[in-house]
Amino acid sequence: MKSKIVLLLSLIIIVSSCSKEEDVIVTPESELTAYQSDVVSYFKEIALGLEFGNASKITRKRTSDMKIFVGGSPDTELFGELEKIKNEINALATDGFSIEMVTDSVQSNFYIFFGSGDEYGEIFPSLSNLIDSNWGLFSIFWNGANEITTGYMSVDTERANSAAQKHLLREELTQSLGLARDSFLYQESIFQQDWTTTNEYAEIDKELIRLLYHPDMSVGLNSSQVDEVLTDILLSE
Repeated sequence: MKSKIVLLLSLIIIVSSCSKEEDVIVTPESELTAYQSDVVSYFKEIALGLEFGNASKITRKRTSDMKIFVGGSPDTELFGELEKIKNEINALATDGFSIEMVTDSVQSNFYIFFGSGDEYGEIFPSLSNLIDSNWGLFSIFWNGANEITTGYMSVDTERANSAAQKHLLREELTQSLGLARDSFLYQESIFQQDWTTTNEYAEIDKELIRLLYHPDMSVGLNSSQVDEVLTDILLSE
């Protein structure tokens, strides 16, 4: 009788220990943290589609270098800010993408205009209806594979003060990379829908740039595909 009891107790201990072992295997490390989940959600809000128009809600990004030509009347301070933003973006991209400045417009695939809205409207008449209510504008174009190929943007240096000019430069240039939408969610974000003059990236902004220009992030992905790719990236780090 005692031997049977001992055997029964042994079985209970084995079952119990197996159960604990299974609990150990399913750890929080196999799931996204709350912050990582926020990053994924914000990425989908900002990176899928465009603010204007009826573009499909999929990922788009540059797969070749952005070569910027500057026109209009930029000052030394704005040029310095552009160089700073360029370096920050280049440091975040790990898929081979980079931004460089060119002095010949023929070599460029992106144009930045610094000047008045009226002057910009003369260059791009199709944007005239948007200029009155926007101190900064960007336009991007992509090929059949959803790879961004060309674009242009403006910063109104007459209506916007120095701090606003720097903000607009950072926001419009960053959105031209494929992070093209705004949101009310994070007040400190460069993608904030309400008017701000923030002149630096929030940490979550850096994550969005980093993840869009990660080697494992492709163009043409919808929301569910983005979920899967971003989860794999974040859990592997």
